[in-house]
Amino acid sequence: MQKDLLNLELLVRDDNQRLFWWFHISGWMGISLVSYFSLNLWYNQPEISYLAHNLLQSVLGIVISWPLRSVFRAVWHKDNLQRIVVVVAATLLFSFFWSASRLFLFLVMTDESNLWSDFGGWLFSSIFIFGCWTAFYHGFKYYSLLQQETKNLHELATAQKEEILRRTQAESQAKEAQLKLLRYQLNPHFLFNTLNAISSLVNSAESVRANNMIVQLSRFLRYSLDNGGISEGPLKKEIEAVNLYLEIEQARFEDRLKVIFEISEEANASMVPSLLLQPLIENAIKYAIARSEAGGVIRITARIEAESLLMSVADSGCGSEVPDFEVLQGTGVGLMNIRQRLKALYGGLSSLDIGAADIGGLQANLLLPLRVAGV
Repeated sequence: MQKDLLNLELLVRDDNQRLFWWFHISGWMGISLVSYFSLNLWYNQPEISYLAHNLLQSVLGIVISWPLRSVFRAVWHKDNLQRIVVVVAATLLFSFFWSASRLFLFLVMTDESNLWSDFGGWLFSSIFIFGCWTAFYHGFKYYSLLQQETKNLHELATAQKEEILRRTQAESQAKEAQLKLLRYQLNPHFLFNTLNAISSLVNSAESVRANNMIVQLSRFLRYSLDNGGISEGPLKKEIEAVNLYLEIEQARFEDRLKVIFEISEEANASMVPSLLLQPLIENAIKYAIARSEAGGVIRITARIEAESLLMSVADSGCGSEVPDFEVLQGTGVGLMNIRQRLKALYGGLSSLDIGAADIGGLQANLLLPLRVAGV
């Protein structure tokens, strides 16, 4: 992005440079043309020396007035009084120099003599011409600045609109994720497993555990409803929601499911999209723990590295069974939804990668830009 802005600035500068030289040379050549009709033809001066002087004084004007640009640019950012003093003084000085130069050149190239007494007339016309040059330069400069300011405002408005659109999309996708989560939770398979586990506890006269499981299910559904539409929240709160979900699953799998949390203290305050980890844990349970007779381990980690938050959800796999190809490639609906939310919230500053875990199964690695709550 910074490279593109630099290239754009260089392009604008090159365009202004070309325009300056075009107006600079064209203006002085125009003065030569006006001088031809108003002096050479009017005073019947067809001699080549008069015509040559007419052209050479314009060339001399091009050379002498060119440094004025550097003078004006040097004082452009000074206060108004300083700028006015320098501009007026430079215009008068260069006018005087051009008058003296072209009058001397005229005396050398023609048979005229004793014209220094008319120097005031030559100086007056020179001041008028250099005053016009100064006025045109400042007019063009202000016009260029106005165009650039208009362009900057347009780009700023466009960027703001894109940011609003991106945040709107992020909120919409967060709400969609929440609705999908609720739809999964309320589908017959999920309810069957949860209620069947509760029923088993009741039949086993473990009413306390059964009641705890009902409370956990209620709290998790309540959290999903209350926080599903929120774009971001502290990681600590997200871990609390993960615990609610895992407590329900641990009640189902009992000793077959072991959960390990490796969350650094500084990572707890980091902002993450709401309901981000639940689909990853859901995949780990569905494709690893549930398919293994001995159960397995789910490890959830989070740490700060440089200006990024690194998180991962790893599982111990399902024994000798080959992992599902779609899950391995990360093309499942839940994973696609996570990628879309990350892109909407952070653009290209975030990523989700699926690979092999060091504990035997698959590992989902999340990279997010570091955002701290309250900062």
